[in-house]
Amino acid sequence: MSYEIVTLPAYRTVGLKWVGTFSEIVPNLKNVIQQVKDCADEVGNKINPHVLLGLSYHVIENGFVHYSVYQVSEEQEIPDGMIELRVPEWTYVKTTHCKGEDVQKTYTDLHQWLFNSDYTAYKEAGVVYYDLNMPIKHEHYPVDHDPNHPHFDIYIPIVKK
Repeated sequence: MSYEIVTLPAYRTVGLKWVGTFSEIVPNLKNVIQQVKDCADEVGNKINPHVLLGLSYHVIENGFVHYSVYQVSEEQEIPDGMIELRVPEWTYVKTTHCKGEDVQKTYTDLHQWLFNSDYTAYKEAGVVYYDLNMPIKHEHYPVDHDPNHPHFDIYIPIVKK
């Protein structure tokens, strides 16, 4: 695996929010992701129409808050039933999960890299996280990816130790 340190400027997103436990992921989270894909035409001012973002925040016990969203311009109105989320400028460690590989192994390797690096996962002040190793996970999926054999980029916000 290769790892790259990147800083992404702040950006605006529009899409759907899901809150649930790990046991509720299937089929609930997959349904939310599909709903966002089905409504993609309602989001006309996408910055990168070929990438669907999965932004996860581990702020509930045994689960997380997930935003299935598109990055959009400031001109984009929020379609009915959708929400807006603004992501601040952060520095990330970026890696890629390749099709056919084990997702759990990809994250285990990333955790090991973080442990051995000069960085630690970023945690927003005043927020309680239930996954202290990677409390915030951003995944960038090609919109046409195969959910049974996914490939995607992973971005974990980081700070120097």
